[in-house]
Amino acid sequence: MIEVTRLKGTKIIINAELIEIIEETPDTVITLTSGKKYIVSETKQDVVNLVISYKRKIYAAYTA
Repeated sequence: MIEVTRLKGTKIIINAELIEIIEETPDTVITLTSGKKYIVSETKQDVVNLVISYKRKIYAAYTA
C-alpha cells in the first residue's frame, strides 16, 4: 500500500499491486486494474518510487 495526496490535499492509501497505469496529463493520474482512476499531486516518478519502496519492504520481509 502507498500513500498519495489528492489534489485537494487529502491523503489516500492505494494498493500498489493494483496499479495498471500512471500518467502525467499534466496532473498525475493513477489507473487501477479495476478501471478506477485517481488524480494525485505526486509526480509520476514519485509514485514509481513509492511503489519501488513498498515492494522492497515486502520482499525484504521474505528474504530475512
